[in-house]
Amino acid sequence: MVSSSLRIRELCKRYGDFVALAPTSLDVAKGEFLTLLGPSGSGKTTLLSLIAGLAHPDEGQILIDDADVTHSPAYDRDIGVVFQNYALFPHMTIEDNIAFPLKMRKVSDTEARRRAAEALETVRLPHVAKRYPRELSGGQQQRIALARCIVYRPAIILMDEPLGALDKKLRDQMQLEIKRIHRELGTTIVYVTHDQEEAMTMSDRICLMNAGAIEQLGTPQDLYFRPRSVFVADFLGESNLLSATVRGVDGEGLDIVLAEQLAASRAVGNGSRFATGEPVKVMVRPQNLVVGEGGQLSGRLTDVMISGSLTRLYIAPETAGLPQLVAAHPTRSGSAPYEIGQRLSLGWHAADAVAIHDGKEI
Repeated sequence: MVSSSLRIRELCKRYGDFVALAPTSLDVAKGEFLTLLGPSGSGKTTLLSLIAGLAHPDEGQILIDDADVTHSPAYDRDIGVVFQNYALFPHMTIEDNIAFPLKMRKVSDTEARRRAAEALETVRLPHVAKRYPRELSGGQQQRIALARCIVYRPAIILMDEPLGALDKKLRDQMQLEIKRIHRELGTTIVYVTHDQEEAMTMSDRICLMNAGAIEQLGTPQDLYFRPRSVFVADFLGESNLLSATVRGVDGEGLDIVLAEQLAASRAVGNGSRFATGEPVKVMVRPQNLVVGEGGQLSGRLTDVMISGSLTRLYIAPETAGLPQLVAAHPTRSGSAPYEIGQRLSLGWHAADAVAIHDGKEI
């Protein structure tokens, strides 16, 4: 399957006075798996609809391999779309469902059936060709919807929350299946989800959106370990966000003072510039908050929650001006239990504390 590059230039969509998508520019490389991530109303589905040709922009350009398709009809963009709703024809067999897009393109019946069988092999369901959609599970139906999309070999595949209707275990399995198919086909995929774990698991890059604009674009590691705004740190994974003031800047490292605490600590920057005296938020992920002696902070344990592989400790800091903290560690059988009300010392390595401008990135 031949993939294509996708370029978005100052694309904008308004509905009356409401800006669904502020002027947005974005490049997607050939063969890349890019995820549009964000809360409801962030603009991710609007952007996907504009790329697909299901909505028309007020301004800007959409280019596929340098060809301007901004005002081209959806059927003329060499794009395939997979929705959360499987949209399979209930009166057709699975084989006929998959072959349908080819028949619409005047492909011969023999060739259409050959390619439908090939697509079924790709999604590992060759044995269901003669069944009907009602005879398949939700996960199988979603794989058939994907097979129907790849059968006509589009250069770009768009996926709009395709796993949203599945239970967690099945969703995890389908994530692996979609990643495998992406590796095998090498096609360009733009994937929409509001599920941060899904985005982290599947993406080459994540485009995190907020209020109709791109908040941060980068690899999952970039966004998780070096968020460029408080929104990114708070949205992607759990985080402890501590108010602090920059006391000094030393290359990538910062001397900071936490809240009203007089003792200084250290943090690293997130790739942007900081000034002495600037108020910042310092992000420490729960798994990097160490419980033990000699930490930067102390607090009282208020709750313990075991969620499968992780145990979370909720701690009220003794330092004024700091929020409740969360520490996480692997759940181990037979480990010494913590008691509610117990006083704990908390610390972190400087490399695991990331300073973020206290507000939008500057």
